[in-house]
Amino acid sequence: MPDDTLRRISDSPLNAEARLSRLTTPITRVEDFYIRSNFPTPTLDAASYALEVIGPGGDRRTLSLDEVRALAPAVTERVTFECAGNGRTLLDPQPPGTAWTLGGTGTASFTGVPLRALFPSGPGDAVEYLFTGADRGRAEGWGEVRFQRSLPVEVAEESPGPLLAWAMNDAPLPREHGAPLRLVVPGWYAVASVKWLTSIEALRAPFEGYFQTDRYLYVGRDGGSAPVRHIRPRALALVIGGAPLEAGGAALPTAERPLELAAGRHTVEGIAWSGKAAIARVEVSLDDGATWTPARLGEPGRPGEPGRPGVRTPWSLEIEARPGAYTLVARATDEAGETQPLASWWNALGYGNNEAQRVPLRVG
Repeated sequence: MPDDTLRRISDSPLNAEARLSRLTTPITRVEDFYIRSNFPTPTLDAASYALEVIGPGGDRRTLSLDEVRALAPAVTERVTFECAGNGRTLLDPQPPGTAWTLGGTGTASFTGVPLRALFPSGPGDAVEYLFTGADRGRAEGWGEVRFQRSLPVEVAEESPGPLLAWAMNDAPLPREHGAPLRLVVPGWYAVASVKWLTSIEALRAPFEGYFQTDRYLYVGRDGGSAPVRHIRPRALALVIGGAPLEAGGAALPTAERPLELAAGRHTVEGIAWSGKAAIARVEVSLDDGATWTPARLGEPGRPGEPGRPGVRTPWSLEIEARPGAYTLVARATDEAGETQPLASWWNALGYGNNEAQRVPLRVG
């Protein structure tokens, strides 16, 4: 992995985040797309691949990759992924877990068949679908576990619904992104999009595995918890006056090392997204949130493509920078009325931290 593409956070399991300046395009190149792994990356052979499917009545069948492809006409969906732990390093104190700054996101086009094509007669008396990946490892208090997550059966009927995807950006899925087959769940934090699928099962009772009931929960200071599901709204400034903001380490501007700009007019470019609803507006402040100016929203993807949940929307704003020190703040509001908070909501596992981005500036 070249040093100028992803910023490596850990080697085993492999975790690496995007550099923010690489996220300006409607589609993130595969080499710039962040990588999230909970366990060592498995290797599955597409030619001998077999997906076990257990239906609502307990009936079992095994499908090859070609048989999965033949379930329904293929569809391609543009989806913005975000790791649930994105922004964890901004929490104080920082919770345990992978040390994501703001680069745990990317937008790709995924090709596959709708999940509902796997169960054409519907879910029957099932309440959830369980997805099992080939990756496995040890979890404290649980011994060896496989990566497993479940979804309520009604999610399969959403539009656009989950995909069983074999292609990413018009090419076969790369190994680190779930080859040869993965789940893609638009609008949900990427933990729901199980990679390296080996089985799908219709369940009559909610799943209670490690990654469902021990991890990927919002656990507050009072001990109460709620499941991590839809992506919370977020706006990111990516480039200011032609100067890129890089995710990770010393490259992010800080109060001690602000982004240096010459006095004059500059363009702030960024992206915004939300899982539950399309982006309604992005606002930018140059006085740390005292006053706000609306940014101009661009096309979410292809020309004429309407905004929708789970897809990044570009935004830009012309600012007049006068000499002095400033804090640029960007926040998004979606069409459901949810706005990014100006302060983080601390939770014990560090998920879903979508506090408004702050960029210290020094104008000379």
